[in-house]
Amino acid sequence: MVSNYGVDPSAFEIDPARLREEVDPTPNGLDKAPEFPVLADEAFYGIPGEIVRTIAPETESSLTTLLMTLHAYFGNALGRGPYYRVEGTRHYTNLYTLLVGETGKSRKGTGDGRIRQIFYITDQDWCQTRIQTCLSSGEGLVHEIRDPVERMVKDGKGPNRVKETVDEGVTDKRLLVVQSEFVGALRVMRREGSLLSTVMRDAWDGTPLGTMIKSSPDRCARPHVSIVGHITEVELRRELDELSMANGFANRFLFACVRRSKLLPFGGDLPQGAVVEMAEKVSNAIHRAREIKRVEWSREGAEGWSAIYPRLSSGRPGLLGALTNRADAQVARLATIYALWDGSHTIEIDHLLAAQAVWDYCEASVRHIFGASLGDPIADTILTELRKAGKEGLTRTDISGLFSRNASAGRITLALSELLNLRLAATKREAPAGGGRPVEIWTAGVGTD
Repeated sequence: MVSNYGVDPSAFEIDPARLREEVDPTPNGLDKAPEFPVLADEAFYGIPGEIVRTIAPETESSLTTLLMTLHAYFGNALGRGPYYRVEGTRHYTNLYTLLVGETGKSRKGTGDGRIRQIFYITDQDWCQTRIQTCLSSGEGLVHEIRDPVERMVKDGKGPNRVKETVDEGVTDKRLLVVQSEFVGALRVMRREGSLLSTVMRDAWDGTPLGTMIKSSPDRCARPHVSIVGHITEVELRRELDELSMANGFANRFLFACVRRSKLLPFGGDLPQGAVVEMAEKVSNAIHRAREIKRVEWSREGAEGWSAIYPRLSSGRPGLLGALTNRADAQVARLATIYALWDGSHTIEIDHLLAAQAVWDYCEASVRHIFGASLGDPIADTILTELRKAGKEGLTRTDISGLFSRNASAGRITLALSELLNLRLAATKREAPAGGGRPVEIWTAGVGTD
């Protein structure tokens, strides 16, 4: 049969089972795969929740995509004003968010378009000049928010010298990078001599930026940089190297698994009046928040923070730990943002519960993406084989044989030591049945669950 549009619709038919796998029929990203993270309702507290739920019926993007993008936009639009302090360190409202989902199917870009539509009404100049789409180098990032550059020059023909401004710099230190192919940034970081990872770490911290390269004298004393990256699971697992995990770059990001929420063949139809109304809410929230300097805990908020802080600040083993060991700082920063959405100079218990819900989702996303991986291919291989061996375990000779001489004895010893320290493996010596010298036996340890 040919439709009124002159096309046989059967040519576009998709197997229903496959279609169900691609589309998430529930608001929070829950399909038949129980391991996919679920974002708790507490995350949709206040104005952010109102905005996300207003947009949700008219987009294929998930609530998670919308919420995480909205927080990043809001936190950057505020600028380097309100802050939360931990001892002598100020945490500002800039977030690094990485949305992880299939290219073209998870609707990450669609969600960004919906949020940017709102902020374009709120602050058109910021949207046009302070949102960039590519992280090509550390030097390039600093250049986008560089301070004025001055030099000493002769004053006429005499010996006197005066300061001359050779570069006016950039007045607005806010920079939001929305990179739809974040895998490109990860590849740049792996190049020899690349400063991008170092500059991005310092920018998240809010510390002065500079490249220490004579040919690139740009500096920025007060950066306010936020990032929203889009990447697939395969790309993330392949490109996130051990250095990024070890040096603290990766755990500055909030990892969030996302996928399409529904099928809208002709797209959503969000009334312009609703967009304007949401823009007014955002604008009012920004103006209120900019009147606030330091954000502190309320009494109930402090009690809640004291209750969850031990868990957040405790280290976790392996790759999960490498990617989530900044949990306390991330939750505090998120709670600060929720408080500022309310125009509050104190973090209340609802703000903390919302922040914790977002963090729990991000931690669950890391588990979903990387599983029980330790981030060390030698240790991961050994642990997998120890689990297969069960109670009988493997001898040291057996373990060495797993790598066909492609791993040195020292490298294997380091991996076994890591597994032992994490209680993921145990070792003992047993005498062979026929007598002889005791043999070193390794088994999967008590921490394997």
